[in-house]
Amino acid sequence: MAAVQKPAQVFGRAAEWDGLVSFATRPTPQAMLGVVSGRRRMGKTYLLRALTEQVNGLYFGATAATAAESLRQFGAALAAHSGSPSPFSFANWDDAIAYLFSLGTADRAAGPLLVVIDEFPYLSKTTPEIPSLIQREIDRYQVEHNSMRLMLCGSAMSVMGGLLTSTAPLRGRAQLELVVRPFGYREAAEFWGVAKDPALAARLHAVLGGTPAYRRQFLADDTPAGLEDFDPWLTRTVLSPLSPLFREARYLLAEETDIRDTAMYHSVLAAVAEGNATRGGIANYIGRKSVDISHPLTVLEDSHLLERGEDLFRSGRARYRISEPLINFYEAVMRPAWALLESGQATQVWSQSADRFASQVAGPHFEGLCREYMLTSGQFLIGRPIGQVGRGVVTDPAARRQIEIDVAVTESRSPGAKAGLALLGEAKWGTVMDLHHLNRLSHARELLIGRGAATPATLLACFSAKGFAAELQAEAARSDVVLVSLADLYR
Repeated sequence: MAAVQKPAQVFGRAAEWDGLVSFATRPTPQAMLGVVSGRRRMGKTYLLRALTEQVNGLYFGATAATAAESLRQFGAALAAHSGSPSPFSFANWDDAIAYLFSLGTADRAAGPLLVVIDEFPYLSKTTPEIPSLIQREIDRYQVEHNSMRLMLCGSAMSVMGGLLTSTAPLRGRAQLELVVRPFGYREAAEFWGVAKDPALAARLHAVLGGTPAYRRQFLADDTPAGLEDFDPWLTRTVLSPLSPLFREARYLLAEETDIRDTAMYHSVLAAVAEGNATRGGIANYIGRKSVDISHPLTVLEDSHLLERGEDLFRSGRARYRISEPLINFYEAVMRPAWALLESGQATQVWSQSADRFASQVAGPHFEGLCREYMLTSGQFLIGRPIGQVGRGVVTDPAARRQIEIDVAVTESRSPGAKAGLALLGEAKWGTVMDLHHLNRLSHARELLIGRGAATPATLLACFSAKGFAAELQAEAARSDVVLVSLADLYR
């Protein structure tokens, strides 16, 4: 089969496209299963529709319907693909799945047959036996010739994540497991057309992240004309009750099937947005015991709305962060002033939210961008293979204080060896960094050297979106000090 080119209208997603094409066109004579997941608005459907068109496959998008209606819709889609003038009628899903796989037994000169079933959780909810029926056919056609390439796709992350786990019927049957994630911050800047304005790009990403649908489907390409237009743009879009984005953060929670008591989940997210990043801190904020929030934390993690990161300096100490920027913005800025926003007072609310936006949204988000930078293009600063990138707290017993490290990078290590520290960094969104910040990092390094976790060669890095004082710039001539500006992150 000739190479399958990515259509020009599909922005980015080169790695995802290559993986999907490799799965869809692999010439192996056995039936194959792929699972594609990702939160809504990531462009999964757009990507899979483009692929099925390129390889002449079958795309079926399930809907929220009864089992009988879904079965009729599936039969109609199969008939349309086969060129039948009338829809196929199946007595049950057992017959439908068996017939589907039988299509892969035909001698297909065009290559394997790709079938995409989108929004699969709708089907598995009304017909829980469907995964088992697919498992039966996959197992059968591991020994008999079959060119079927079945791809199951869905947005309910907890459901899709459970398809291949533990004792699930499809465990061990998939040859592809792809999670379609938001664009990275630099790719998002290109997508929004603001890559040449890092200050605007960082603010825009702190509010909307890298979700593709927000620009085109939600805002009809209404983008900020420049940094000076950011405030007016925000009040006419995200903060306006007339905009589809206004209630989007609430909908993101409501769409997850495992979330019942949304008030509890909003409280957990609000706690994290307020800076309560530990399990104990979250529990205290919402007035519950730590054990009571175990399930909400797990569900939010499985839904890719919350991320858990281990403290790199203290084992067993985890910190949480909201992984969806729009939800963090909603909890920090919108939810506390919801009544005012609903009454159309977006300009007033936003004018009073500068400090809250800087401390609870832009600041923590900038720290995350700095860690992402070190995972990607920033590795050149280290000059050798890296291990983990994270954050942590260094305790200073003598002074009875703690030093927070926003960006910590460990060296790559061989199995069984202890990983050394390659870099310690501090990130500031709205502060011109000076020698005070560098001295604090230097003191943290000395403490870690005393514990055998760092060396004098461990780099000290200052990340600032606002700039660096002259005396700090002079210190950057030292081989162990690096300064990283906002422009450097986007360069």
